[in-house]
Formats: sequence, structure tokens, C-alpha cells
Amino acid sequence: MITKMALRPVILAAVGAVVVTGFGTIAGTQVAAAAEAGIMWRTPSCGCCEAWARHMGASGFNLAIKDLPRSQLDAKKSVLGVAGKFAGCHTAQIGNYVIEGHVPAADVARLLAEKPDAVGLSVPGMPAGSPGMETGGAPDAYDVLLMRKDGSSEVYSHHGDAGTPLAPSN
Repeated sequence: MITKMALRPVILAAVGAVVVTGFGTIAGTQVAAAAEAGIMWRTPSCGCCEAWARHMGASGFNLAIKDLPRSQLDAKKSVLGVAGKFAGCHTAQIGNYVIEGHVPAADVARLLAEKPDAVGLSVPGMPAGSPGMETGGAPDAYDVLLMRKDGSSEVYSHHGDAGTPLAPSN
């Protein structure tokens, strides 16, 4: 008969392995064991923002959602350093970075790993097919922009067709 005390080291070792490595496998899917926390601000009526938060959650990000009136959301973007040309429908802060609009979770994970000296990432507008904007129709090609602290930007990644980057670099 196995006692609770005999099982305790086995359970602690299994939990410790997941916490130390940061990753575990559940049903063949790699998941983050310790979620990266953040906050997302949106207007109360925005459904695509909630869909983006679910996309982020499925990739190991734990986002609190805070509803703001449009005027307060615009003010929050400004305070966080998001210029109007980078605006999307929602704004998030994860770690030391601002994530503006429908940025894919893989790009956010890459940003957090690389730690560039930047404000954060942006997908301006609301391109069809971007995370949270899956409509079932043909997806748009779009760029994820790295927002620099001096107000310039560069293409961080391109999603969609194999065409050239869509956004200007400044």
C-alpha cells in the first residue's frame, strides 16, 4: 500500500520539474507552466478584443481585462507611448512592453525573449485573419511593427502572403 507520505516526493518532483523548466506537455501540446501576466484595456463593447485575449491565454499569457470609455482608452494609449499611427482597437501591457492591437502571441513571446529597447509591438487597424479577427473569410496580409521609443517603427514580422512588408519603417 502506498501512503500519502510515500507519494509526496514524487508529486513534488513532478511539480518542480514543470515549474523549473517553465513548460509541460498536456496531451501532446506544449504549454507554459507559469503564465506571463498582463493587462488589456478595451472599450466595453469590443468582442474582438476578448477573442484576442483568449488567443493570448491559449498561448500561456494571463491577461486581466479592463473596460474603459473610448476617451480614457485613447488617453491610456498616449500615456503608454502609442502614437496614433500605431493604434489598434485595444492596448495591453505585458512585462515592460505595450502590445497594441491584434498582435500574435508568438510575436509577443519573441519580444519578451529578445528584450529590445522599444515601446512594444503594434498591429495597426484590425486586419482580417489576425488573432481575434478570424472571420472565416480571406485573411489580410499584415505587418507587426516594433514601436521604437523615438516614435519610429520597423517591421518585426509579416503575416499573410509572401509579399513585401506593408508598413513604412517610420
